[in-house]
Amino acid sequence: MKLKELNRNKNIESDLKLNKVFVKYENLINELNTRELPEEIVNTINDGTETINSSAVSGKELRRLIRKTQLKILKVLEKELKLVAKNHYRNLWLALGMSVFGIPLGVAFGGGSGNMSFIGTGMPIGMVIGIVIGSTMDKKAFENGRQLNVEC
Repeated sequence: MKLKELNRNKNIESDLKLNKVFVKYENLINELNTRELPEEIVNTINDGTETINSSAVSGKELRRLIRKTQLKILKVLEKELKLVAKNHYRNLWLALGMSVFGIPLGVAFGGGSGNMSFIGTGMPIGMVIGIVIGSTMDKKAFENGRQLNVEC
């Protein structure tokens, strides 16, 4: 079954931010058309596209609706098929690295030196650790063919 496409209207061309979001959604749909997807996931994606096409909102509300639908589609793809966008794991692990590794390292530095002003030094270290872990996972997803050629 083929995925439905978004209807392009004149409001999209005049609003640069809306056009950017619209193009990202179109790229996602085009990338998914090149893959074999199960029927229930195709139906979920088509429902989201149909909701956007039948929507009467425009401008900021339409932008928000498109982003929300795109994130919903990406979550379903990740959960069901383990397909992820480019740099998905890097972005996820950047924040996780700062909180999981950075804060404890900062507390250890601060406690070890007797000066708690060093608590902030752990954050960039945790961020780098998170980026390395996430980039490794992104590379593995690419090698296994589970990475979509879109960045969100």
